[in-house]
Amino acid sequence: RLFEAGAFQEWPTLDAGPYFDTTVPTNVTGLVGKSIQLVCKVKNLGNRTVSWVRHRDIHLLTVGRYTYTSDQRFEAKHIPHTEEWTLWIRYPQKKDSGIYECQISTTPPIGHSIYLTVVEPVTEIAGGPDLFINKDSTINLTCLVKYAPEPPSMIVWSHNHEAINFDSPRGGISLVTEKGPVTSSRLLIQKAIEKDSGLYTCSPSNTHANSVRVHIVNGKRKL
Repeated sequence: RLFEAGAFQEWPTLDAGPYFDTTVPTNVTGLVGKSIQLVCKVKNLGNRTVSWVRHRDIHLLTVGRYTYTSDQRFEAKHIPHTEEWTLWIRYPQKKDSGIYECQISTTPPIGHSIYLTVVEPVTEIAGGPDLFINKDSTINLTCLVKYAPEPPSMIVWSHNHEAINFDSPRGGISLVTEKGPVTSSRLLIQKAIEKDSGLYTCSPSNTHANSVRVHIVNGKRKL
């Protein structure tokens, strides 16, 4: 846990001053481009104010319901007569990762830190970078798109830098795509022949492509 020295300040004192509800998550993971909310819950606030500070540059972002930064992606959110003070981050980027501290204006101020990790979409092909497939068996390539704000509108497969034609005379080529938090695209090529060897690339519409090299072998691969 970070900043253990101040941990004792997060618990209620005998004078029933303000304190933090520490059941609120302190590790938050968000996606690049998708709005993130960092929530701070304060008990017995009284006439004090709640601020959000970014540790990376000790930058005061919000005070109460007012936003103090010129970066318009950040905004303070609070519903009157509730205990939650929220820092809203629109269009987050990887560089926004780090520690954000919710502070109460006591003397001295007390704080509660939340660690934010912003991740960007990743394209993976299972079993890569090289796959060895027996001749006449089925080539089964699975491409996974993770951490995308929304599923890709399209995933294009190519073989040796040429888009795969599912209506080609070769036949036996099919594609199964399932969209969700993790989108999968499975390319199936039946009765593999030597010409099916080469570089296969999965190209989602909303993130980087990834490739795998397929080797068609006669019988079992010799180690």
